[in-house]
Amino acid sequence: MDLKFKKDVDASLVRIKNHIRRTPVQFSHYLSNSTGSDVYLKLENYQITGSFKARGALNKMTLLLKQKPEKVITASSGNHGSAVAYASSVLAMKTLIFLPETVSAVKLNNINQYGTQVHIGGNDTGKAERAARVFANEHDYPYLSPYNDYDVIAGQGTAGAEIVEQIRDVDAVFIAVGGGGLITGIGAYLKLINPNIQVIACSPEHSAAMHHSLEAGKIIDINHKETISDGTAGALEEHSVTYEYCRSIVDQSIVLSEDEIIIAMKEFMNSHQMMIEGAAGVALAGFIKIQQQFQNKRVLIIVCGSNISTEKLMEVLS
Repeated sequence: MDLKFKKDVDASLVRIKNHIRRTPVQFSHYLSNSTGSDVYLKLENYQITGSFKARGALNKMTLLLKQKPEKVITASSGNHGSAVAYASSVLAMKTLIFLPETVSAVKLNNINQYGTQVHIGGNDTGKAERAARVFANEHDYPYLSPYNDYDVIAGQGTAGAEIVEQIRDVDAVFIAVGGGGLITGIGAYLKLINPNIQVIACSPEHSAAMHHSLEAGKIIDINHKETISDGTAGALEEHSVTYEYCRSIVDQSIVLSEDEIIIAMKEFMNSHQMMIEGAAGVALAGFIKIQQQFQNKRVLIIVCGSNISTEKLMEVLS
């Protein structure tokens, strides 16, 4: 990424700022006291639709609006779908969202409240994405990728633009990874401002497509299992632009067990009195797992979302 990306992110923030929330960066006394680091939280769980995804969806759809498409097609594990549905209601655009059978009830409800059309099929997000692309091609509709799109990535990077105005001299940032749009957007922007910042990619071991692809040196197919981090679950699309971006900006990639994620979520919710989803727990668990590397350092954790079903919440808190 180069300075053009920074300019594009800054322009994206101007474009969408009236339709999103400028989320706070909050100092975490609990995590700082328990780890020996100065820990800050970028609270995207307070974002509209309960996830950072509103940023990328609004940016891309605002640009698509100029083309006056009859309908926009997308696929999602839930959060991106909610963001697209919200953006479609704000921009008065028609959308069709392909969802996997594993979509959580809370995320499906979030999508349905905006009145958009949905199609449910396939047992993971990767299959939903492939079905959506086929449908879009057959009907000559634009396809909006949850992550494999420069304008979506630039939209996610607006969180990074806010961060540099909210906190300085960060030594490391921990970010959950699914398709890689969030870590690319925020990580690239922060590295353009501070090349020395360490960008740490955090993935659930049950669905760690980007992690294993980075290890292999190419995008590969892996076996996926159900994970509490449904927001990062699913295959990495072939030829995804985020793969090369992640290769250039990720300093360390780690995987977390389901137990590690759930423990981190439970401790966080008990100590911070706020709701988070599994993907946010992945980033928290990642920092906790390698905290010794960052003693006396200033650390930022992206708390990426709050959308969790009652069933998964009970699993975490039990």
